[in-house]
Amino acid sequence: MSNTATAPLSGPPVDEIEHVALDEDYVLTASFVEKVVDASDAGDGLKLRSLLEDLHPADVADLMGFLTSEHRAVVVLWLPADLLADTLPELDDGIREEVLERVPHLTLAEALQELDSDDAAAVVEDLEDDQRERVLAAMPDVDRAAIESSLGYAEDSAGRLMQREVMAAPQFWNVGDTIDHIRKQGEEMPELFFDIYVVDPLNKPVGGVAISRLLRAPRPTPLTEIMDPVNEITVEQDQEEVAYIFEKYHLISAPVTDAAGRLVGQITVDDIVNIIQEENREDILRLAGVSDEDRGSSVSEIVRGRVPWLAINLATAVLGASVIGWFEVTIQEIVALAILMPIVSAIGGNAGTQALTVTVRALATRELNSSNAPRTFWRELAVGLANGLVLAPLIGIATALWFRDEDWRIGLVIAAAMVLNLLVAATVGVLTPLTLSRLKFDPAVSSAVFVTATTDFFGFLIFLGLATIVLL
Repeated sequence: MSNTATAPLSGPPVDEIEHVALDEDYVLTASFVEKVVDASDAGDGLKLRSLLEDLHPADVADLMGFLTSEHRAVVVLWLPADLLADTLPELDDGIREEVLERVPHLTLAEALQELDSDDAAAVVEDLEDDQRERVLAAMPDVDRAAIESSLGYAEDSAGRLMQREVMAAPQFWNVGDTIDHIRKQGEEMPELFFDIYVVDPLNKPVGGVAISRLLRAPRPTPLTEIMDPVNEITVEQDQEEVAYIFEKYHLISAPVTDAAGRLVGQITVDDIVNIIQEENREDILRLAGVSDEDRGSSVSEIVRGRVPWLAINLATAVLGASVIGWFEVTIQEIVALAILMPIVSAIGGNAGTQALTVTVRALATRELNSSNAPRTFWRELAVGLANGLVLAPLIGIATALWFRDEDWRIGLVIAAAMVLNLLVAATVGVLTPLTLSRLKFDPAVSSAVFVTATTDFFGFLIFLGLATIVLL
């Protein structure tokens, strides 16, 4: 590969090497992006093609994220068909939808034929109905049937994730038969595969042979002697469950079977890496009450995703404020309480978020279930108590010294409130996601709002209630 797709090395200045695209951290350089923008503005298609043709598809997708919509519209028209094909699956969803609107349907049909069936289906899924019909109609019957079959499965299922291109061998073959068969496949051979799946006469997988093991074995060796058991994935399984199986058993690939147990495709580790990243990204965004945004999202889309959660936060903030209203007389008598209230609620909110994050992660990785949930709860409660016993003396002494001219007992009140609210934070931080998970709701979606509301409510209630009892 040329210097376009590699980090710059020592040598001539950058302006003498127009095709240096990445810095030492594998990030597109500002100077390269500027070259692309300038060529786009000038309508210099040949310059654009020379800049882009040696880039890795992932870097082209990254470049698209740095460009404006107008520049993307020009760049995509000068991408070679094979590079366009490999770039489309790498694009952020919003950018990909925009790019697909710019690509002629015949060009897109040609590009999709270069992709594995799973990647092609992911691209076709983003097309508008009329464009989808034109693109599929322009494709060969075999490719069209494979894509339509993939789209027939649920969006987040293994059937949608799998690629139909798979290498299989009957169980009566030996190593030599299998190697000869692979060599004869030519262009029909899957672009990426790690195992040969051994099947019985009903096309049901009975084992798998790693390519590395196949090549080391003598030609007369029967496949049944060197095959290993396989972890079968059914077409209906959710992609999160598939990712968990791959991670737990350290798989590189796995066969996918239909309802009758017949081999219909395979899932490889490169697909699973994408799923794990996608699921982690979704969980992080949901914990923050943010919708699925990317660099191609418009202002209106972002606002529509965030406003509902902000409205919920507004309602919970009003709930916390109502508690303060109950103790209006106490606050009027001791103004120092108004200064100290945010400390108790803020520490409680942060502690609750810590417990919540750990619990949601444990649920997502299946490290937490009904068998160890009580132990996890009591551990977090002990952590909350320990944190309280460490922080309470610090804030108590500081407060007593600060307000010694008014009433040093304020320090005792805030110290006690700190301990109690940290216990509340630990409790809701663990129990909220556990309860939502038990009720079949996604614990990452609404847990953070509930935890923050609870720690604010009880933080104000405990602090002002203790102050009323002790100081008045």
